[in-house]
Amino acid sequence: MKKFEFDNFEFRHGMWFAVLVIVLYGLFAKNNLIINNSATNLICFFLIATIGVSHGSLDNYKGKKLLKFYKLKNSIIFYLSYIFVAIFIIFIWKFLPSFTLLAFLLIAAYHFGKEDGFNSLSKIKLSELKIVYYFSRGAIIIISPLVFHPNETIEIFTVISSDLFVNSILFLKKYYFFEAMLGLVLLSCFFITGKQYTAFIFEIPSILAINYFFTPFFAFTIYFCFLHSIRHIISLSHELNRANIKKGFNMFVNKALPLSLTTAILFILSLFFLLDLNQLNEAIFKVIFIGLASLTFPHILLEYLVEKNER
Repeated sequence: MKKFEFDNFEFRHGMWFAVLVIVLYGLFAKNNLIINNSATNLICFFLIATIGVSHGSLDNYKGKKLLKFYKLKNSIIFYLSYIFVAIFIIFIWKFLPSFTLLAFLLIAAYHFGKEDGFNSLSKIKLSELKIVYYFSRGAIIIISPLVFHPNETIEIFTVISSDLFVNSILFLKKYYFFEAMLGLVLLSCFFITGKQYTAFIFEIPSILAINYFFTPFFAFTIYFCFLHSIRHIISLSHELNRANIKKGFNMFVNKALPLSLTTAILFILSLFFLLDLNQLNEAIFKVIFIGLASLTFPHILLEYLVEKNER
């Protein structure tokens, strides 16, 4: 894949994502098919546990790069540190669920915006504007479910968080806080990008559409697997082989497969374990969102440290 083609990949990927959303609308929403059931949630679980988490499966190679910056040779140091952070997040979630969930949502918003919209700001030099744009763009993913399907979203929060968090959401909902925030972040994205509004042609309308027509967990799965993860995988494939994207993708699959399989197995084992204590949907929500949080924190920390040392 040539450099020019890669620079335009964000636009073309957004177009294909819009096509996917239209197809899903035609198959499900337009025909009033029920997608808010345990069977659908189980399919979403497997999609996230495989395609979704695979985009972080090169963290071990990034970890080796980080160790070189700090002149450390033992890879075990990286693996133990990564696992420690992940387990620590699960531990903190157990005792401080409201604080940990809020932190996760804020960090996830910035992470989603940065990974999905990196090329949109190639001509913008002010780092402060980039930070605002990244957070605003990613916040669309977080806020949209609360605007279009508040009851289903609160149901998920009830499972994975505490009464304090849920009551706070209900309080803010009464004053149309999330509607105002969604409008604000959309305006922020539009004005910061200026003429570079390609994301508003296909991608952002598609994200709003899936959250409007589908339930929160289904919408998140489609976004996370087929927009966020696919885009990150293509980006990593390009980094592995800038001359030939197909060879780069094959390299990615070979390198990512061991860690992807390990993560998927851990997710499945966790689901079976929680099924003894919870119903299927509750177990799925806990494994997916708490599991993603435990992986997101060390993943983002690793990327931050690598980027900091590469400057």
